[in-house]
Amino acid sequence: MKVNKKTIGLTIYLMLLLLPIYWMLNMSLRSNADILASFALYPKGITFKNYMKIFTDSSWYMGYVNSMIFVTMNTVISLFVALPAAYAFSRYRFLGDKHMFFWLLTNRMAPAAVFALPFFQLYSTIGLLDTHIAVALAHCLFNVPLAVWILEGFMSGVPREIDETAFIDGYGFPRFFITIFIPLIRAGVGVTAFFCFMFSWVELLLARTLTVTNAKPIGAIMTRTISASGLDYGLLAAAGMLTIIPGMMVIWFVRNYLAKGFAMGRV
Repeated sequence: MKVNKKTIGLTIYLMLLLLPIYWMLNMSLRSNADILASFALYPKGITFKNYMKIFTDSSWYMGYVNSMIFVTMNTVISLFVALPAAYAFSRYRFLGDKHMFFWLLTNRMAPAAVFALPFFQLYSTIGLLDTHIAVALAHCLFNVPLAVWILEGFMSGVPREIDETAFIDGYGFPRFFITIFIPLIRAGVGVTAFFCFMFSWVELLLARTLTVTNAKPIGAIMTRTISASGLDYGLLAAAGMLTIIPGMMVIWFVRNYLAKGFAMGRV
């Protein structure tokens, strides 16, 4: 049987892509002593102690809860702000519109370290330090520009005649925007929500700087495995495996919108 070269190449690519995930799963099912003692391609003595540690210790599982809270808040806020802003950029021309659009994108280009100290001082002053809303608002700095950029591309593809026809039929702007316009770009909204969720989920510097105990994300809690005796590789691997699950769930729920988004929008 003749084997397609593209199939071989794709298989090799998928194996290389899944190898780190498999190795992390392998380590998560072994004790730290076993990991340090020998090299093994698969766990010979499977143990779930690492996962039990995370699920039974509030200092661990609350990290996932905190991360989910501020990531969800950030996604909602980013979409709420970006939808009308993107509509304005796609439908109207005003003085400095292109310069403002470019300025929004420069916020996405700037490294998070540049804004960490100003945010820390500001939130310390107004009492928002170590809260979920503090991290959610900080992540809006780079997620809102991204959301505006993606949504503007989708909205520009919707004919202006739809807006005019709706207004002639007596639709007010809020009713038209919610009941007619947003359903037309639901693929773009799904894609935007996905990227906002993922970028907020994986960001660590601002989340770690702006939290102390009450809103500490899982990424910051994972550093607790470092001690004088070294790394707890098994526990760290188990925590890493669990951090992949929310992203996989988001991809599953928006998978249809992602396909349309890559084909239609600015993605």
